[in-house]
Amino acid sequence: MSGSAPIPLPPHGRPFLRTRAALCVTLTTLVTSALLTGPALAEPGPEQIVNGTFDSGSAPWWSTANAPIAVVNGELCAEIPAGTANPWDAILGQNDIDLVQGEGYRLAFTAHASRAVNPRTLVQENADPWPTALDTRPAITTTPNTFEYFFTAGFSTSNGQFAIQAGALGEAYTLCIDNVSLTGGVAEPPYEPETGPRVRVNQVGYLPNGPKKATLVTDSASPVPWQLNQNGKRVASGTSTPAGAERTSGLNVHTIDFTRYTKAGTGFTLVADGETSHPFDLGSSAYDRLKVDSLSVYYPWRSGIAIDDAIAPGYGRPAGHIGVAPNQGDISVPCAPGTCDYSLDVSGGWYDAADHGKYVVNGGLAVHQVMSNFERTKTARTAQAPATLRVPEAGNAVPDVLDEARWELEFLLKMQVPAGKPLAGMVHHKIHDAAWTGLPLWPHLDPQPRYLQPPSTAATLNLAAAAAQAARLYAPYDPAFSAKALAAAKTAWKAALANPAIYAPAGGVGGGPYDDTDVTDEFYWAAAELFITTGAAEYRDYVLASPHHSADVFTDRSFAWPSVAVVARLELATVPNKLPGRDKVAASVVAGANRYVANVRNNPWGLSFVPENNIFDWGSNSTVLNNLVVIATAFDLTNDRKYRDAVIEGMDYILGRNALNQSYVTGYGEQHSQAMHSRWFANSINPDMPKPPVGSIAGGPNSVTSTWDPVAADKLPGCESRPQWCYIDDIGSWSTNEIAINWGSTLSWVAAFVADQDNGGPAPSTDSCKVTYTSIDVPGSPFVAVVTVTNTGAALREWSLSYAYSGGQRVVGAVGAAQSQVAASVTLSGGRLARGQTAIVGLVATNAAGLANASPSLFKLNGSACR
Repeated sequence: MSGSAPIPLPPHGRPFLRTRAALCVTLTTLVTSALLTGPALAEPGPEQIVNGTFDSGSAPWWSTANAPIAVVNGELCAEIPAGTANPWDAILGQNDIDLVQGEGYRLAFTAHASRAVNPRTLVQENADPWPTALDTRPAITTTPNTFEYFFTAGFSTSNGQFAIQAGALGEAYTLCIDNVSLTGGVAEPPYEPETGPRVRVNQVGYLPNGPKKATLVTDSASPVPWQLNQNGKRVASGTSTPAGAERTSGLNVHTIDFTRYTKAGTGFTLVADGETSHPFDLGSSAYDRLKVDSLSVYYPWRSGIAIDDAIAPGYGRPAGHIGVAPNQGDISVPCAPGTCDYSLDVSGGWYDAADHGKYVVNGGLAVHQVMSNFERTKTARTAQAPATLRVPEAGNAVPDVLDEARWELEFLLKMQVPAGKPLAGMVHHKIHDAAWTGLPLWPHLDPQPRYLQPPSTAATLNLAAAAAQAARLYAPYDPAFSAKALAAAKTAWKAALANPAIYAPAGGVGGGPYDDTDVTDEFYWAAAELFITTGAAEYRDYVLASPHHSADVFTDRSFAWPSVAVVARLELATVPNKLPGRDKVAASVVAGANRYVANVRNNPWGLSFVPENNIFDWGSNSTVLNNLVVIATAFDLTNDRKYRDAVIEGMDYILGRNALNQSYVTGYGEQHSQAMHSRWFANSINPDMPKPPVGSIAGGPNSVTSTWDPVAADKLPGCESRPQWCYIDDIGSWSTNEIAINWGSTLSWVAAFVADQDNGGPAPSTDSCKVTYTSIDVPGSPFVAVVTVTNTGAALREWSLSYAYSGGQRVVGAVGAAQSQVAASVTLSGGRLARGQTAIVGLVATNAAGLANASPSLFKLNGSACR
């Protein structure tokens, strides 16, 4: 049958260095130019399309049997059926096209349809594996429009094909084409991204009392005047500071600093050098929304559950991978052939990125950051209440963020090899389709068989770390789940010790490899989480002996799924525990943060990530944000405003203050990413499908050419020396524009941090009170504690001291104060407390079995943090 097989579309991540290079060869150089761009013509070659005007009827055009064609009013029209699962299930086209490797071509045609559609349009070889020379998705509407594309053939063939794969676009429709032309001898016009005004700002907004800087692209070597306008009226002015040539962008730039203007409002613009910036606001509301949106994106990402359109409007869909045809489901997934003899129910969890795979190492880091978003509220002075999310569990007396995290945690626990099986206690590395599927594809329509891939030490340690963290956080809400998670974490730790070097292989089909052959950092992280949760000497000793504990782990790229030593360091520094030398751990975090603060201060874009080798890796936006997490943690440890200001300014790059003038977060900014690589958030190629959820973040610039997808390989050559330009908002560019759960998790963490900063005002004081908390363990579960609170501020008619335990501790009696407790949060209260007066409270409490009895680290007297 004439047609096309699906193009392999792998998920994101560093591990595709080998696979992606091979794909680029297999797929050839996919080259697509902007619509209606004038070509740079050489000597045009002969017309390749026969009867492209349909003056002679429909021959030699063909179509699949389910899409009959006929000439109507001089156009070729096809009736495309409803209910097809794949683009290639309904095709019309023409064969016997000649292509010459290295030659440039121009494709043009006019098209309209009975409703707006984006059918996949190809010039390719008409033989397996159907390599493509052009693969694009024209936005065809009910009005006839002419589409024009230029490409360079990456192979020679006399068996070429022009095809429109019109399936998988929802309801039935009629598609009509005319004036189809394909000619050679054409030079491809260069790709030029639209960057908008040369004044680059945070397009979302600035905190009124926080840092407020912009970047001006200009050839001027001298300062230039700037003006801040609100609704067209000048409210501030000054002169720019020349910064010269900036290496990550290759641009000559100035910095504009308008920090001194602190009045909140909307409708601001900056004017400089004859350019007017995109509009922006001064206020915190945008970050308040982003705090919610960036975590609510996980609900539409869920596998194994129907998404309720009432909860996530526009994203409702049937449950994916629950064994309802054509799905083969995740409820009984066998191991990959030749690897084991059992099947597991691994339903649930989050789809990892653009495909329908689920990966433990990426899921482990992502769910850790989602849980840490909540855990920070127990330890950080500025942390406010966790966000109320758009999730079905809302209102169940459990923080919504923990409800969302649990959906992933339950999946991770299912991936553990059962007792009695070979490698019992180890964790399967991943589960995904047997072969790559194409775009677009709803999760519930994925027809591929799915397999458990073999266990790995890295996956096992990721489960150990994430489950250990979960054990302490869920203890106040669900003791049974807490105990289950802790047991799984301990089992995984023992299994990893017994199998310390089982690595996931590189490469693979149907899913990303996520291979990692250095798991010493995963051992360090798992030991750290287990020690924090249990206090056991075994894990403490492993932490102290790990080479990562004393090494300088704060490199240009702080942490990512293959490099988690920094994650362990952040946890040990912030979550209450009794590790010897913990003050040195905290000091190392602050020292590491100083490097990233220096980047923000010295870079005219406010970049926290300024690599010495000037290379932006796959997912560079997550590196920017992960570096900001380190800086934010330093603020939580020190209360030094310089760290908070660096995080606030560091968000500017993500939200538009960059070389491309591009906000990388969907729904935020005048020019924001919205065609991210995804099989079901695929509105850019199928109007019946949704855009990525508001609050989704693109992977961002990627200058590693060996990992590029065909779209990047066509559009971006030459950007390598100025890596900020190595990005394109195109659904086909998985190497620059994919979405992924671990990129979303770090955005949500930083967004919550900024939202909690009260418009960037003064750092909270700790001068109004002083607290000591002394815990005395006794045999068995109960323990006693003595709390002293000294009022060093103004006299209080009534006092109230609040704090939160890190695990399952519960106060059962108090002497010297009234007490109440909700989950892990305790409130002690009493009457008058004069300045200089001390109240002493005795507590009797219990703790969940197996959990450490760490002392709380954050106390607030009548809402003010204490020393």
